[in-house]
Amino acid sequence: MTGWPYSESPFHAGERAIQAQLGVQERLDRQGRRVIRDYLLEQHQQFFAQLTYVIIGTVDAEGRPWVSILVGEPGFLASPDPYRLNITAHPLFGDPLADQLTAGVDIGLLGIELHTRRRNRLNGYVTNVYSDGFQVQVRQSFGNCPQYIQARRFEWHKPDLTLPQLAHRFNRLAELEQAMITASDTFFIATAYQSESAGAASGIDVSHRGGNPGFVRIDSDQTLTIPDFSGNLHFNTFGNLALNPRAGLLFIDFEQGNLLYLVGTAEVIWQGEEIAAYAGAERLLRFRLEQGIWVEHSLPLRGSPPEFSPFLAPSSIS
Repeated sequence: MTGWPYSESPFHAGERAIQAQLGVQERLDRQGRRVIRDYLLEQHQQFFAQLTYVIIGTVDAEGRPWVSILVGEPGFLASPDPYRLNITAHPLFGDPLADQLTAGVDIGLLGIELHTRRRNRLNGYVTNVYSDGFQVQVRQSFGNCPQYIQARRFEWHKPDLTLPQLAHRFNRLAELEQAMITASDTFFIATAYQSESAGAASGIDVSHRGGNPGFVRIDSDQTLTIPDFSGNLHFNTFGNLALNPRAGLLFIDFEQGNLLYLVGTAEVIWQGEEIAAYAGAERLLRFRLEQGIWVEHSLPLRGSPPEFSPFLAPSSIS
């Protein structure tokens, strides 16, 4: 097996346009054809099999991307062959994923191991849904660098069944949600471009964003601003946003197991004095909230405080 097997680019028009804007399109096309595959390498099959959680991106009936997290004992992610991944898990309480899992839908997965800072991206589609999980056909698979990942370890947390499970929806960020965002050093973002014209580069992408607490700025009860720093130059997220401005975010309270799901629209700020307010930032991402879901204590994992990261300067916000 080799890299990208198709004559068409592994990047769609939105990604290529940004790469061209920054003068890296030809280099990224060559690189992408080497590192992006339509199957899982053996090491990536093994990597998914050892995980206890995976981040999921889906799109609802209204076209809104949502980010979810699924959890299970090691082995709940299993690859029977390089082209498929089986997920034996049910959506957590209050997770919108429960309404979106049907055969044929596009899906994005991020396998990420925070304590080792390893991660692998997988985009594909659901082929089968079972009583205990579902199966994904791989469309694109590639690894990511460890930059900006706040390392932490997880332990299983047995839920207190005497506590009521609480979830509420909102369209403005109240004090509770704002406090969680301000304290966060990690969140995940889902975007999508699902046009036939994109060919094998069509689908849903879900990715990680990290920094020191406070790196996500709250501008209002419906607007967030996030700095963006030098990365792998694929521009999967921003390329999707160039063609489809809808986005979903997931914030995790690693101490309490609370989850904050947000959907809305996003735009990239490429130029202006505002960027200089973030040391080292190359551009900004501005997110405008349409709807959110707050779910208490639904994640049966608890994370340790973050360890010092050599990929995050202590004085930097990302």
